[in-house]
Amino acid sequence: MSNTYAPIALFTYARANHTRQTVESLLQNREASKSELYVFSDGPKTEEKREAVEENRRYIRSITGFKAVHIVEREKNWGLANSLIAGITDVIREYGRVIVVEDDLILSPYFLRFMNDALEKYAHDERVGTISAYLPPLKEKLPETFFLMYFKCWGWATWERAWELLEKDPRPLLRGLRFKKRKFDVGGGVGEYGNLYCQKIGLVDSWYVRYYASLFLKGKLSFYPGHSLISNSGLDGTGTHCGTEMSTIYDTNVYDGIIELRDIPVEENTYVFKCFRDYYLQGKPQNTLKSSYQRLKSFVRRLLYVDAI
Repeated sequence: MSNTYAPIALFTYARANHTRQTVESLLQNREASKSELYVFSDGPKTEEKREAVEENRRYIRSITGFKAVHIVEREKNWGLANSLIAGITDVIREYGRVIVVEDDLILSPYFLRFMNDALEKYAHDERVGTISAYLPPLKEKLPETFFLMYFKCWGWATWERAWELLEKDPRPLLRGLRFKKRKFDVGGGVGEYGNLYCQKIGLVDSWYVRYYASLFLKGKLSFYPGHSLISNSGLDGTGTHCGTEMSTIYDTNVYDGIIELRDIPVEENTYVFKCFRDYYLQGKPQNTLKSSYQRLKSFVRRLLYVDAI
């Protein structure tokens, strides 16, 4: 087990009860008392949110149990993307690595152990860009650990060398993904290319899709446990970006066992990729006339660089 404890960056907004659940689950990790916690509290987006933000801040000011607690309270609303990018950049410049959680996650008591061990094991392996701790509720039996090109950001970690790859402008990312859209979208099961395009035209503001695309185009892998160490409690209609319709797809149980890190090939596990693809493709039309037309239309747009202009 690693003796190096990465700082934890926790991003919160206006849900005190969710924040409390996340912190309490973090404190169930033995490594919490040896880890520094940085809490970033975004300012209220509207006057109606002010009291909820203040309630959340009253709670985070009471947090104890970590090696140290550092609180950053934004006066204005930065939005999740800007707040997270700035917060991670500040922490990672000082420590060289970071573990990132948001205020709607329930974490395994072995979450920090896995993240710190993996951060240490692959610290100098340029092929690895991130550590991910969340898995969807797959039915198949998975290996103890594995790599994917796909990066999921519910409970994750990275190093300064990988964070520096973040490209904030979606246009060069869209150009790079011209003929890689299907793989980027996990065989068509997820819609991250569409989210990246929406980022370009201002319909969404996502740090995640830009970072995932940045890593994907550089060929960086994400390291996963074979069981989910994360459950998302925010799929209850209270979140800014997620609605209740997502909960069935992403709802999973938290694994409360230790994940052993053994030496495995540093390459994408094609079997697990197919498991992810098949899971996310459930219920999606594949061979209808409309879906075929949409795929052709998308291909032509990418071929002519329309999406990336």
